[in-house]
Amino acid sequence: MKLTHLKHICLVLLLFGMVFSCSKDEDVTNDPDVEENPTDDDDNEPTEPAFDGPTFADNYTNIGSWANRSRWNLANVHDPTVVKQGEYFYMYQTDASYGNAHDGHGHFHGRRSKDLVNWEYLGKTMDAAPTWVKDSMNANRRRMELPEIANPKYGYWAPCVREINGIYRMYYSIIVDELITGTDGCASWGERPYIGMMETTDLASNNWEDKGMVITAIPDGVEDYYRASCNDWSSYNKFNAIDPSIVETPEGEQWLIYGSWHTGIAAVQLDPATGKPFQLNGIEDYGTRIAGRGNIGSNRWQGLEGAEIIYNPDTGYYYLFLAYDELSVAYNTRVARATNLLGPYVGIDGQNVSEGAECWPMLTHPYKFNGHTGWVGISHCAIFQDADTNKWYFSSQGRLPEGVPGINVSNAVMMGQVRELQWTEDGWPVVAPERYANVPETNITVADIAGTWEQITMNYEYKVMQTSKTIIFNSNGTMGGEVSGNWEFNANTNTIYVNGQECKLFDAWDWEASPRAVTLSYSGFTTEGKPIWAKKIN
Repeated sequence: MKLTHLKHICLVLLLFGMVFSCSKDEDVTNDPDVEENPTDDDDNEPTEPAFDGPTFADNYTNIGSWANRSRWNLANVHDPTVVKQGEYFYMYQTDASYGNAHDGHGHFHGRRSKDLVNWEYLGKTMDAAPTWVKDSMNANRRRMELPEIANPKYGYWAPCVREINGIYRMYYSIIVDELITGTDGCASWGERPYIGMMETTDLASNNWEDKGMVITAIPDGVEDYYRASCNDWSSYNKFNAIDPSIVETPEGEQWLIYGSWHTGIAAVQLDPATGKPFQLNGIEDYGTRIAGRGNIGSNRWQGLEGAEIIYNPDTGYYYLFLAYDELSVAYNTRVARATNLLGPYVGIDGQNVSEGAECWPMLTHPYKFNGHTGWVGISHCAIFQDADTNKWYFSSQGRLPEGVPGINVSNAVMMGQVRELQWTEDGWPVVAPERYANVPETNITVADIAGTWEQITMNYEYKVMQTSKTIIFNSNGTMGGEVSGNWEFNANTNTIYVNGQECKLFDAWDWEASPRAVTLSYSGFTTEGKPIWAKKIN
């Protein structure tokens, strides 16, 4: 049983089971950029060919085995990290796959793509755990007068890749899947996890040089390594050394962001020359808590992880993205922002997330459009910008829900997902409802928007999928169907206001339709910071 991290308890058990089973800016009527009555004057011009979008199935179980890895595309992806070199985007991930297909084939697998839609499988970046992990663990056990572990079991989790002055550094997590003492997981905490780092200058080569330990989890004397019971979640170590992310400030400082479930999220400054902390002497060198979910008090248990910080020079804010709740179904994404990397990070409601306030807005949540099973477990995101186009993207895994008829252990189906990300007028990110398909951009008009849509206004409900309502946009700016009211469109900013709520429009691919087709979608927030997702269906 894995005890240092609930996330990994859930996923290991789930995948193990697979072995045995398988302000409105302008009024719409006065907008000079709106084409209300398109004419047919151009009927004699050549017609552009229809967009040939992706057709691969979301249920990939028939090609999920290792022998079919060349056909995976974005199948079997979990906790992705994305970076670009040359004309290719490169994606790396946690060792997690349907039926444990990666087992025995190395770790931190990669793939690459020119268009973020079609991905070529590259394989492992690491053969086996580097020897320093075992050496460090046993040296610590000797100091504690505990017996050494000759053949420890490991878990390989959540890498993060960044380019630093022409060098690509992969920060990775290795979990020692052993108890500190004894054999009863309800009586002992697990061994400490580690964050390491390896480098390359050529991502296409897939050859990496390991650079050793970056940081580990250490106790601070507040808790003993014995657990009082299975209900004791107060954590032996202060910060959990897992889920690394790297952010560089405009001034050139580099920081490691890490942590999961224990105490909260920590930030540690790195030496740019080595990519490691300047020193690790006292407990204070292991990081400053920059976010949590509740005050620590007498219990360190914090239901958040997978932190990612990016800096947006257009807004002047650092954005802290967080994964909330357990990963298999309830996973949802939150974001807060700060003008200083160390915070305080504040939500859309003005509450201080660095002091433990609940984080709003929420960006993703388990959801379901008609004609599809829906997606759950959508979090632990990678946020990246394409320097060639300046477009922003959100990437994570999505899982099929539990109990989908005809799919054995359907919740273990993990599809990599890339979605566009846009910024609201007041500088908050919104994530596209439909996955990225490289749909050609169009000049959206009022006539394009008028019609029937599905809209999901997502409440936060633990493990409960949010479903859609039908909404009809009339060309006169009124709405009908299951949602009434008024709407307006600003063509200059590609924004639709739905009953006053600002939503960003996207040219989209309707992944749930049969056959799939080009459509429109929008994404915004309620006043409380809950996501509004919609797509046009007719």
